[in-house]
Amino acid sequence: MISQTAHPSALTRSRTTRWTAGGRTGTWRTLQPVVALLAVVVLIGMPLWIVVVTAGKTQAEALNPNLALPTTWQYLENFSAVWDQGRLPAGFFGSLLIMVPAVIGVLVLGSLASWVLARRTTRGYAVLYALAISGIVLPPAVVTIVLLLRQLGLAGTAVGMIGVYMGMYMSTVIFFVTGFVRTIPHELEEAARVDGAGPLRVFGTIILPLLVPVLSTATILICLYVWNDVFYAFFVVGGRLDTLPLNLFQVASAGLYLDNWHLIFAYVILMSLPLLVVFIVAQRKIISGITSGAVK
Repeated sequence: MISQTAHPSALTRSRTTRWTAGGRTGTWRTLQPVVALLAVVVLIGMPLWIVVVTAGKTQAEALNPNLALPTTWQYLENFSAVWDQGRLPAGFFGSLLIMVPAVIGVLVLGSLASWVLARRTTRGYAVLYALAISGIVLPPAVVTIVLLLRQLGLAGTAVGMIGVYMGMYMSTVIFFVTGFVRTIPHELEEAARVDGAGPLRVFGTIILPLLVPVLSTATILICLYVWNDVFYAFFVVGGRLDTLPLNLFQVASAGLYLDNWHLIFAYVILMSLPLLVVFIVAQRKIISGITSGAVK
């Protein structure tokens, strides 16, 4: 009798506990989209709004950047000023001159190295893979890089800067691509070898087409890093070659845009437009490249 009288009470408490937990879970699920939206607005939307709005203000209104709209929009005047005074065309072509060869070189060499490292399972190759991806966490020694480039006669040249970027981001490509190659069945390569294909032909006809999603992701990331880099460009080619972020840094530090936040933000918008267009066009490739390895 004691157990029969206690049982309903325990059952009631269990139901109450489940209802309370379910209510809390349902409330949190309802609030999650709101919290995520607020975080996006605060962390991304507000800074972006300040940049866009300030780029259209006059110098007097832009002295203290804020969320307020300008009295009169000055986009045309501000963009014209930074186009001429900021050497924007020269910086654009200088950035392309460095970025395009660096990205192509690091993708080709990195994907080839990743294919070899993914297909070799010995301890020596495992150590080699660990060394190859160590560049992700180990920062490059800027002083050593500059001294080495001077010894090679490449300091202040586009070739030297391309080599620096390839060395810096080779680890990123190897890390991305090696894991993806390991998901590709060996039978595809074996079938191509039976048909008489050599290693380079196997890579070019079998492996490379399958790497398009992950290589697209790596391309966007590396383009973003190289396009916006000012630190390494300042030490390697500073003053000898124009790039967009380097020109912005130089003219701002020289006092040309001192307290001219409307011109600085206008320059930032023009500098970001090419990558923004590329990102919008290739965003599906980026997402598929990040998730394809897990899906396979």
